[in-house]
Parts: sequence; structure tokens; C-alpha cells
Amino acid sequence: MKRFLKILLFLAAVASAHQAIAQEMLSWTELPPMPDELGFAGPFAGVHNDAMIVAGGANFPKPVWDNDKVWHDRIFVMTRDGDDYAWKDGGRLPRAIAYGASVSTPDGVVCIGGNDSQATFDDVFVLSWDATSERVTRTEYPSLPKPCAFAAATMIGEVIYLAGGQSGQSLETAMTNFWALDLSKKTSDGEFGWQELPGWPGPPRALNLTVSQHNGYNDCVYVISGRNQDGPADEPSSYQFLRDVWEFNPSSGAWRQRSDAPRCWMAGTSIKYGQSHLLVLGGATEELFFQSDAMKDDHPGFGNETAAYHTITDTWVSAGNNPVTQVTTTAVQWGEEIIVPTGEVRPRTRTPNVYRVTVRRTDHSFGLVNYVVLFSYLASMVGVGVYFARKNKNTDDFFRGGSHIPWWAAGCSIFATMLSSLTFTGIPSKAYAQDWVYSIGNFMIPVVAIVAVFVAMPFFRRIDATSAYEYLEKRFSRPVRLFGSASFTLFHLFRMAVVMSLTGLAMAVATPLTPTQSVLLMGVLSILYCTMGGVEAVIWTDTIQTLVLFGGALLAIVLLVMGTDGGLGGFLTAADKADKFQIANLHLSPTSAQIALWVIVVGAIGQNLSSYTADQAVVQRYMTTADQKLAARSIWTNAVLTIPSTLLFFGIGTALFAFYQSNPGRLDPTISTDQVFPYFIAHEMPVGLAGLVVAGVFAAAQSTVSTSMNSTATALVTDFLRPFNVCHCDSGYLTAARGLTFVTGVIGTLLGLVFVNPEIKSLFDTFLVVIGLFMGVLGGLFVLGGTTTRASSSGAMTGALVGAAVMFSLWKFTAINGYLYTTCGITTCFIVGYLASLASPKSDRDLSGLTIHTLRATEMRTTE
Repeated sequence: MKRFLKILLFLAAVASAHQAIAQEMLSWTELPPMPDELGFAGPFAGVHNDAMIVAGGANFPKPVWDNDKVWHDRIFVMTRDGDDYAWKDGGRLPRAIAYGASVSTPDGVVCIGGNDSQATFDDVFVLSWDATSERVTRTEYPSLPKPCAFAAATMIGEVIYLAGGQSGQSLETAMTNFWALDLSKKTSDGEFGWQELPGWPGPPRALNLTVSQHNGYNDCVYVISGRNQDGPADEPSSYQFLRDVWEFNPSSGAWRQRSDAPRCWMAGTSIKYGQSHLLVLGGATEELFFQSDAMKDDHPGFGNETAAYHTITDTWVSAGNNPVTQVTTTAVQWGEEIIVPTGEVRPRTRTPNVYRVTVRRTDHSFGLVNYVVLFSYLASMVGVGVYFARKNKNTDDFFRGGSHIPWWAAGCSIFATMLSSLTFTGIPSKAYAQDWVYSIGNFMIPVVAIVAVFVAMPFFRRIDATSAYEYLEKRFSRPVRLFGSASFTLFHLFRMAVVMSLTGLAMAVATPLTPTQSVLLMGVLSILYCTMGGVEAVIWTDTIQTLVLFGGALLAIVLLVMGTDGGLGGFLTAADKADKFQIANLHLSPTSAQIALWVIVVGAIGQNLSSYTADQAVVQRYMTTADQKLAARSIWTNAVLTIPSTLLFFGIGTALFAFYQSNPGRLDPTISTDQVFPYFIAHEMPVGLAGLVVAGVFAAAQSTVSTSMNSTATALVTDFLRPFNVCHCDSGYLTAARGLTFVTGVIGTLLGLVFVNPEIKSLFDTFLVVIGLFMGVLGGLFVLGGTTTRASSSGAMTGALVGAAVMFSLWKFTAINGYLYTTCGITTCFIVGYLASLASPKSDRDLSGLTIHTLRATEMRTTE
């Protein structure tokens, strides 16, 4: 044991040597300056129709300390053609105005409030750019509940949120206002207007930052910093310089306080970046606030500090220095670029400069040793396929491994098929961003295993099924069998695509491979060994991958805990303080992102019931062992493996949270939430071991993909070719099986390339939706057939079609959590199918051994 601990300490020391070296997070590039040499403070700014609109603003004519502030009404538009940027005249506003808030929307730049030298306004209007006529048009929107200037706004979905600001000319009128405008109600008479929402519990403020970002559960609004005044302007004690941070969750309507900003940022620029970071690109500080008049042109400006806030770990880090801090302006997102136009650079002094800001990706070389380990492992998987290719003499060998697979290997294969691709990337990222609530779903697997062992598996062994959907023909009819098999085929084609595309995205941060290259690598290797070796190659590679999966995960969690401040104690404290070990939400909502306990239990039972009764990928394993007793052992093996794997991978997610909360500067803002574990592997683990664990991630995805290829080919040959005697002989069917394995692999890989989407926030959630859309109806058919004697073929088909329509409607038109889709599909198919069967003539089909009600009689006859 002591030797083992020493080895781990050594590995941790080696890993620390490979930690990411701190570097400037942001890169700043000058673009063509505004066509006004003074520049402006407080303009409206935003993007519409691939053009940036900058309108209004205020400045001081030179010499700035001898002249009064002047408000402006001009509109400038910057267009681009590749890397060429040009300014155009956009006309004028109806009046000179500045210091309002602005938000970019599909309809144009929404300009909110503002003031001039005499008054503060409640006007709201939209500026839209017509690229053809090169004109800016103005559209009126509903006015604010009261005048407001020096506020900031953000947008979530179609709702604009405005926070803070002052209602008059003095900062003494700063407010705790929080208003929302739902743009989806533009066409609703009398409903389109600003809604006054409860303000944050903290002090009033103006010149604050307001920005939106996802917090692991929901998109939220963050109100940061600012200042207020309660007394004469010439009294320093009248001012309150704020650093507090407040988070508003639109789903619950609740505020909560987060970690204070490292300093006060007033009139600063902020913007969301990636899936969970906020960037503060600069802001005025209180240090020289009362010395402006004395220092005049000797004022150094507002500092050069920038920062990044991570919404999941609730931590702040420095983002380096900017060339110059521009305040009282708006940072805008223009495609993939962040643009900071004009603004105030010191008291009374504006700048016409415009900067493009990019976020640097952390540099890291995967290294020769890691490459050797990775490709050696992947090549060995192909070698397994080559080895078993010689053993496949007929379709029984190719589809069922000759029924001589050891029970423990079959059990590992079921485990790898059900969990591996999701386990290695999706579960840690889910636990990292949220908590342990989803673990309850995995704990339902041993419960459903009882049904699999004592009900489902005996059915399939009794009819000697090669395809699970042979049962549907014996119980109902051939059309129902073909419907079930076709649904399964579509499900697994999409499943392959989702697994490969999302794993490819995750692997993009662990290796120099692009997501496209990763998808092609997984797809091609899986096609090779699966086409050659059949199900036996799939099962043995699954078994090897299970060992690598556990070994790499154990090493990772040890390194994570050791890298957390305070070690094991620090890990437990950080996780407990953030409620990361929470396992139950006791509300009743079926739509909340903080998923309810009943949703988890009901949804997991439905998902696993479908998988263990209606999924050919699992059912096929039931037939690879020598007898029913060994098949039962394989199911129990999978169920037992589920418990430690759940604890391990949810633990990794929590440890990732604690590690990056302790080391926030080592978290790259350019990665997505699903990439956090692969990122840790590549950047924090020792050389060589990182290559092995990355290989494990690839292998985890390949185990799912190869299973889908083989089981889909099995279903197509058994359900669509054999019943119609297409190939005439077994060797012909073996050739067809290999050909269909290749074809399904190619189609799945091509779909995977199409589905590569970096905007997906959770691999886990996306996977659940895909499962629910297809497997609910399939599970419903098996439950309907196995638990009733009255269900008929026409009733089953009716239930399946209605169930499919309901599944599509739930996905397209409701906010119901995807975890419930499968159970909803089973329930709909069963109820509609049974009622439709009651309305049709009773079938005289022999149901001996095909339902739970006729199983006992069949067993007695067999005994006699």
C-alpha cells in the first residue's frame, strides 16, 4: 500500500510539471478607428445583418478641460468583407443622446433609455441595417417603466433584461430596477411591454455590468459592480464603490449572491464567452476617482486589468492586460469576434479606436509518447478484429459468437455498450456542472436487471432469437416486427452519430486532432474490427475497454483530489459547500433543469426497461452465452459494475469542480463543459498515462459505435433479409452481414460529421433525448406484448404510431425534461395500443410462452 501511495505521489509530481503555463488570456487587435477624431462615450452599439452600428454618444471638444460636454446624434456603421473593415455613414438619430443601454437582436440593435444635458429618457427603439440600401431604419419599442440612464442590458433567448441605472441626472437616483422585455410578444396586442421583476437584494447602483451566461443548470443574468451615491457629489463618503455579484435565474425567479469581483468595475465592458465564462474587458476604478480635476491630462486612465469569471466554480481570475481601458461603451459579439468600439479612456477624454478581442486557447503539445500509446492501443483493437475474423465461419458466429462467450465478458460488453461513451465524458461533465442527482438513474439499473433476468431474457432464450424483433412477429405480426427493427436501426444510426460527434468535440481539447478527424478515426477503426470480427470482436474489445475505463478513471480521480487545495479534506469541503453531493430535488416540476427526484426514478426505469427488453444491442448479448444461467450472470455482472462506475465517474465530476475551483487559472475559457475532463487528462496527467486514458476515451466511444454497427447489421439481416430468403444460403447472409456492418458504419460516421456542433451544452442531455425519441415506442411494444394477452397486431401498430407522434411533440413543442421521454413513449404506446386492441377483434394467435400470463403454462408443458 505504501509503495502504491508513493507511486501516486510521484505521478502527481510529474503531472504538476506539465501544468499549463500562465499566459495572456486575451489578444487585442486594432481595427479601423471611428471616423471622428474625438470618439464618444456612452454610444449605443450592437450588431445587425453582419454590420456593427454605433449611434449617439457624448464627448468634450478640445481642449477638453475648457469645454462643456456635447451630446451627439450621428450613426456610424462598420461593415466587413473578410478581414477588410470599413466605416459608413448611417444617418442621424432624432435627437442627441448618450449613456443608454443596447442589445443586439435578430431585428436590430435595441437602444434603451439614455440622457442628454437636460433630461433622462425612457425611450426604447431599434436600429436596423439594410445592407442593400446601406441605410439604418428606426423602429419604436415600448417605453421603459421610468427614465433610465447608465444602465446595462443583456439578453436570454428572446427576453431582454435591463438592470441598474439612474432615473435622473444625479447618481443619487440610482435604482435596484430589474426590467424585462419579451420580444416573442411583439405581435401580441397589449402584451408587448416591459415587465418589472424583483430587484437584487443588494444596494442600488448605476454604471454596473449586466451580462448573461449559463451556470451549469440555466442561462442566468449577472449584475456586477457599479457605484451609487447618497449625499453631496463633493463628499467622498457619499459614494459606495461596489464589488458584489448577483445572479438571477429566470427559471426560478430567484436571486443569489456569488463571489465578489476582485475590484470595482464601473462603466466597464463585459461579455459572455464560451459556455460558462464572463469576460470583463475593463472598467473604471475608485483609486483616482476623486483626483480627476487635479490631475487633468496627467490622469493615467482607468488601469489595464481584465478578468474572467467562471459561473460554475464561482471563481475570478486575471485575463491579462488590455492596451487601454475603454469605459462607457458596449462590447459586442460579431460572429466569432468580440469588438470594443470607442469609449472613454480617462476623464473627459474619448478615443475613436476600435479593438477586436480574441481569446487564446491554451497551448499544449500532446507529445510523441502519448501519440505512441494512443495509436498502439487503437491498433491493438483492430488486431482483435483481425484475430476473430478467422473464427467467423457462419452467421451464428458473426451475430452470437457461436454462443460460447464467457458470461463475465458478455457482462462487461453489456456494461460498455450501455454506459461507456456516456460515462467517460458526459457523466463527469454533468456532475462537474451540477450535482449527483442523475446518479439515482444509474442506481435504477440493478432494479431493472431483475426484470431482465427473470422476464425478458427467458423470453428471448426460449425463442432462440438472433434479433430481438423476432419476438414481435411471434407475438403480433411481421409488419410490427419490421416496424420495430426499422425503428431500432434508425435509433442506432443516430446514436452512432451523436456518440462520435460529441466525443470528437470533447477530444479536440485533449489531442491536436480536430473533431472531424476524431470522428473519422473512431468510425474507421470501428468499421475495421467490427466488420472483420463480428460480435465476438466487439465483446472482447468491450471487455478490454472496460478495464481501461476503470483504470484511467481511478488514476484521474486520485490526481484530481491530490491537486485540490487541502487534498481529500479540501475536496470534500469544497464539494459540500457548493452542494455538489446533492442527490435529490424534491419539487414536482417535470421541466426544471434541476431535475426532480420522481423524474429521475420514473425516467430511468423507462429507459432501462426499454434497453434491456427492446434494444437489440443488449438482447444480442443474452444469446452469446452457452445457456440461460450464464446469460443471467452476464446481466448481473453489468448491474454490479454499474454501482462502482457511477460512484467513480460522478466522483470525477465533483473532483473536477473542486480542482478547478482551487486552480481557476488553469481552466481554458475556450473549452465547453463536456470537454473539461478530456482537457484535464491532456493538460494535467503524466505523459504516457494521458495517452492511455485518451485512448480509453476513444475506446469508450468505439465500444458503443461498434456495438451499434454489429447489432444493426444483425437486425437488418435477421429481420429484413432472412424472412424473404434473399441470400438463399448462410454464407450469403454472412457476406451480407459484413457488408451491412460496413454500410451502417459509414452512414453513422458521415452523420457524426454532420452532427459536430460545438454549441451543444451537454452530451449527457443530448444522448437522453436521442434515446427517448426512439426507444420509448420500442419499449412500449415489448411491454404491451409481454404483459397482456388482449393486445393485437393492429392495436400494437396504432400504439406505436401514436407513441412516435407524442415523442416528436414532446421534443418539439414542450419543455418536458428529456429524461422522461422514454417512459412517456412506453406509457403512450401501451395505453393507446391496448385501447385500440380492445376496439378490434380478438386475435386467435397462439401466445404460449409469449406473455407473462402464458409463460407458466408453457413451462409446465415443457416439463411434462
